[in-house]
Amino acid sequence: MRVHIISDIEGVAGIVKWAQTGGDQTLYHEGRRLYTEEINAAVRGAKKAGAKEIVVMDCHGAGGDYTFNSLLPEQLEDGCEFVVQNEWTEYTAFLEEGCDAALFIGMHAKAGTPDGVLSHTVSGEGWHDLRFNGVSVGETGINAALCGHWNCPVLFVTGDRATCAEAEALLGSGLTTVAVKEGLGRFSVRAKTPKEACALIEDGAKRALKDLDAVKPYDPGRPCEIEVDFTTPDRLEEYRNRRGVEVTSPTTLVARGEHWWDAWSSFYF
Repeated sequence: MRVHIISDIEGVAGIVKWAQTGGDQTLYHEGRRLYTEEINAAVRGAKKAGAKEIVVMDCHGAGGDYTFNSLLPEQLEDGCEFVVQNEWTEYTAFLEEGCDAALFIGMHAKAGTPDGVLSHTVSGEGWHDLRFNGVSVGETGINAALCGHWNCPVLFVTGDRATCAEAEALLGSGLTTVAVKEGLGRFSVRAKTPKEACALIEDGAKRALKDLDAVKPYDPGRPCEIEVDFTTPDRLEEYRNRRGVEVTSPTTLVARGEHWWDAWSSFYF
């Protein structure tokens, strides 16, 4: 069994402030340790479920040289390999080769979720909403569409309670989730201890991988239209001249394609 672990940091138990998610400072390095421990828990669960090849991909944009490079390699669990990519959704080789399942660790809720800890979509300041064929999604949806394009189902999602509800609504009731914390607001939380969170994640990953057919690969629909609302007109400018993009209002653009990857790559890269 080949398993892809795709991770983000904001959904980790104990992560509640932006300073824990980026920058060369004490709180960020504490956050990196907590982050790596939860990834390790998923690796252990996957190995117990029979996974023979596990690839971990950090998808957290921490800023600078830490972007997609937040996990601590020397502390990673044996029995996995890890990817450091330069651009989000750049690495697809493991999916293209054929992957049995994806596990999402440390996910956060989409922009505008009032009880989503550090909730945002792609950019905490620049993106207001993202829709696939009219359906509002967050980064869980983007990563699920990436996996689904290569017929890989997402079987497991961890994060706060709002994120787990968002993921289940999008991917179906067969999804296994572990809520490691509950948002009391965007910057306040009631959380599991790291030790308990890791135990729950390890068990959840193992359980999720026992039924590879519990969740179908996510497909936003074909053809696919991706619509992005930005918070201000200047935030849109970065994408205005990319191929396949239509600007439909001062703060909204649309990209279209025969399938999700075609539409996504037309404006994101």
